[in-house]
Amino acid sequence: MARICDIYDIIDAAAPFATALGFDNSGLLVGDPNQEVTRALLALDITPGVVAEAAAMNANLILSHHPVIFHPVKSLGPRDAAYQLARNRIAALCCHTNLDLSPVCGVNVALGSKLGLKNIRREDVFGEECVLFSGELEEPLAGEAFAALAKEKLGAPGVKFCAGDREVKKVFFCSGAGGEYVHLAACRGADAYLTGEMKHHEELEAAASRLTVVAAGHYHTEKVFAEFLASYLRKRVPDTAFLLSQTEGAPMGAL
Repeated sequence: MARICDIYDIIDAAAPFATALGFDNSGLLVGDPNQEVTRALLALDITPGVVAEAAAMNANLILSHHPVIFHPVKSLGPRDAAYQLARNRIAALCCHTNLDLSPVCGVNVALGSKLGLKNIRREDVFGEECVLFSGELEEPLAGEAFAALAKEKLGAPGVKFCAGDREVKKVFFCSGAGGEYVHLAACRGADAYLTGEMKHHEELEAAASRLTVVAAGHYHTEKVFAEFLASYLRKRVPDTAFLLSQTEGAPMGAL
């Protein structure tokens, strides 16, 4: 039976935890690395609902993208997810920016694959902590058609976009909050740029860039990681069940 440290090592080989960006807190944040894993639940966020789901199915490990402990913690109580993990003896292995950066089983590779892009690669940007990937559509699309494709493929209830001045073939993208990279995408020959969310000034920059720019939602550009990583791990750890959370969702709805 695989231990948490064995699963950690498999992920570390493809998405080294040492590559996580400076602000991050990736790694084993709750639990014993020598604990054997019978069932692991994959979720974008570790919320009390996800912990309850894991406990109900007797999972003893949650693999998440967002860290369950991000900022220094001064206290923990029964309503806190980290407290509930410890109480239920469920470990938390959180793979954040190291998984964003991975060209093997990473979030952005999963995102590009979900969009049907070919020739997916990470863009190296000298001197910047940058998570920027690129890929190509099979056939060029008009800007609005590309935005509609992203909405459909990602299952997003809606997307924000501005149409560029040319057809979309070369797509640059960054899952989550990647609005700051519009200018880099434009400089590197992108026809379109896709991310999860953008600040107001980034939207203004996008509109002036002449690219087709799509913001499809932080949740919807990152939830794709779970199925992709689960498939990767199932091939390498056949005696552990890797299950996808059915509890999580976008944290806020809309009228």
